[in-house]
Amino acid sequence: MLSEQGYTRSTAQQKIHLVTDLDQWLRRRRVEVTALDEQHTIAFLDHRQTGDQSRRGDPATLRDLLRYLRRAGIIAAPALQAQPSTLDRIAATFAEYLMAERGLMQATVRHYLSEVRQFLSHRFEAGDPLLSDLSANDVTQFIRWRARVVTPRRAQAAASSLRSFLRFLYQRGKIGMDLANVVPTVAYWRFSGLPRFLTPDETERLLQVCDPRTVPGRRDYAILLLLARLGLRAAEVVHMTLEDINWESGELVIRGKSRREDLLPLPGDVGKALARYLRRGRPHCSSRRVFIRLKAPHQGFSSSVAICDVVRRALSRAGLNPVIKGAHLLRHSLATRMLRAGASMAEIGQILRHRMANTTEIYAKVDLMALRALAQPWPEVKHE
Repeated sequence: MLSEQGYTRSTAQQKIHLVTDLDQWLRRRRVEVTALDEQHTIAFLDHRQTGDQSRRGDPATLRDLLRYLRRAGIIAAPALQAQPSTLDRIAATFAEYLMAERGLMQATVRHYLSEVRQFLSHRFEAGDPLLSDLSANDVTQFIRWRARVVTPRRAQAAASSLRSFLRFLYQRGKIGMDLANVVPTVAYWRFSGLPRFLTPDETERLLQVCDPRTVPGRRDYAILLLLARLGLRAAEVVHMTLEDINWESGELVIRGKSRREDLLPLPGDVGKALARYLRRGRPHCSSRRVFIRLKAPHQGFSSSVAICDVVRRALSRAGLNPVIKGAHLLRHSLATRMLRAGASMAEIGQILRHRMANTTEIYAKVDLMALRALAQPWPEVKHE
């Protein structure tokens, strides 16, 4: 099992040695393997460390061991934890509503829940939330507080999350009036700034810093090409599976926001980069994700942060220092390049898979040639 997860022989031997020590420790205390649980592993690690700080061991190895033994039915499931708090139960019910009835992705649900917890903790402090006590004043005070401590865009997102939560409470009969209508609007002008982007030369420079002779280089090059040529979001790259690539038709299934699926053509250079990585870079493992961690355990990336890190490292190697350094930089760069090449807003929106046309409108601000035609001459001032 350890070799299948990509661990080297020496690392696997260290893990086996630790489990052997655990077995001997249990025997000395006449503890059956079937009784093993988290408390035993904590006591074992503490004992092992006594007198030698370097011998404590690897807690992650023992957590993996417990999971393996439970899947095999050798040991019992972990003891039930303390009863969830009132806040936990409210959050769990709201999360189920967001996923089952509104079809939101887990990442979006986590964001909503974070703001809801902030709101209820701000209103009730350490006490149990009493939803029937919520008032319009509680809502406005919270949004005003959030607007002072976070960015305008984050405060606007907090207001949106709170509206959804309050509407949910009203629909379920938890509050007597629809407080969603009293959530203040946070001033945030989406199009007040310019989209950050790389020039075509800078984009190519970014791609060239990936060394095709190395496994990390082949993987990062394929990731960057997907971002630069197709404008994919980081999460879409993370969740891409082997089944999403149709080599015969030259198409790629993209699983985007709100469980939406789109079909995009697979450009030749992107297809070649993916094939090179899959043949000579992707670790052998049971995961169906396209992009896999290079270090053991070999599995898909846990979040979009890993893709953004790939972009940041490549920018650093290329000597580029834009204000925005995440994966969205290449999405903006693609849209800007298409616009300057003569593509329409509708065509850009189709490639970027925008659901609403006004989402694409921000890119009109980088079309300087078209904007010049709209500029009015400055009126002359006559001096008397």
